[in-house]
Amino acid sequence: MALLRRVDGTASVEARWQRASRRSRSPGVWHEAWERFSRNRRAMLGLWLLMVLALSTLLAPVLTPHDPETVDVAAAELPPGPGHPLGTDELGRDVLARLLYGGRVSLTVGLAAVALYVMIGVALGAAAGYYGGWVDSLIMRVTDAVMIIPFFPLALTMAAVFRPGLYTTMMVLGLLGWTGVCRLVRGEFLTLREREYVEAARAEGASDLRIVFRHILPNAMGPVAVAATLGVASAIMSEAGLSFLGFGVQPPTPSWGNMLASALSLRALLLQPWLWVPPGLMIFAAVLAVNLVGEGLREALDPQLRG
Repeated sequence: MALLRRVDGTASVEARWQRASRRSRSPGVWHEAWERFSRNRRAMLGLWLLMVLALSTLLAPVLTPHDPETVDVAAAELPPGPGHPLGTDELGRDVLARLLYGGRVSLTVGLAAVALYVMIGVALGAAAGYYGGWVDSLIMRVTDAVMIIPFFPLALTMAAVFRPGLYTTMMVLGLLGWTGVCRLVRGEFLTLREREYVEAARAEGASDLRIVFRHILPNAMGPVAVAATLGVASAIMSEAGLSFLGFGVQPPTPSWGNMLASALSLRALLLQPWLWVPPGLMIFAAVLAVNLVGEGLREALDPQLRG
């Protein structure tokens, strides 16, 4: 009888684990999140704005016939007009072309940097939260050491050491931005590793990798998605800051940050607003859109905010 009760108990736990696992992987969870997200007007506004910005940069060859790096001294510093809707800079390069092609660079840097630091943060956070003990202590001490160093001085130092450029900017932002994701994933794993379906998977003899990637990580992806979305805005701002200071994307490759840096003169600020207003507005619009989308995702995926 004891053996039967034990078998029945194991079967019951396994059934609960399978039901919970199916629920966690069910498309209904994400469908409900999308329904809540789509009812959020601010989030949808941010999504549409972000789509417009992304499409405008992708369709740059269609929207402007000019090359962003072509120098035409005879057409230097022209105000907005029929041939150049947003004018030209001090080297005669079309501002609209540089704005659109620079948007490709700035958005790509933001997305690539976030993708890199999400992978690093998820891997380290999952290991710390799942294994605990000395693994957790070691990873958390490294995380604390990275977090206590001011971001910009360290980023400037790394960019100077590895030679400023597009790929260096991506690498620097990716290698310095993972700490928040790591701590978030660690907290989620510390909670989820004690759930019944995880214990049932262990009892069945599932490997650690299977438990982590099949049963725990899918349930932790909601907060990670929110953090990654908001991280894109931060990465765009950081890229603009590094490029503005001359340690990010280097001319003649355009980016919104180095377009602002090229307009850093009293004459440009007072008499040539077409050089700095458009890239400033694009940075503002991109960061605003990403933040609105991130807040919408947080409200849609956080059960405490569903109402």
